[in-house]
Amino acid sequence: MHRFLMLILTAAIACSLAAKAALAHALLDRAVPSVGGTVSGSPRELRLYFTQGVVTAFSHVHVVSDAGSVVPTGKLVTDSSDKTIVIVRLGRALPRGTYTVTWVVVSVDTHTTQGTFSFTVS
Repeated sequence: MHRFLMLILTAAIACSLAAKAALAHALLDRAVPSVGGTVSGSPRELRLYFTQGVVTAFSHVHVVSDAGSVVPTGKLVTDSSDKTIVIVRLGRALPRGTYTVTWVVVSVDTHTTQGTFSFTVS
């Protein structure tokens, strides 16, 4: 009976740990410019703040204007002091308008997440 109870307890602990690991994806926490926000003048870069570290070699971010033109971006990098911050340098100044940011990232736990948000340049 003792062995059966130990088996049940071990299984319960393993299940609870697996559930926590499954929730540990890199989700977008916030961004600069802010999600749905408006900035005065063109930003030079975007900063995407994720809930977990990101592997930039396997991730990408696209920025598209409301007219459908793709904004060139530099190679993705993470902040040297915080691997949860992805920096996207913009290849040109953004004229006034709304921009859609589409991101696909691979987190340090190898899970892929994706999403979109927009911001406006006034």
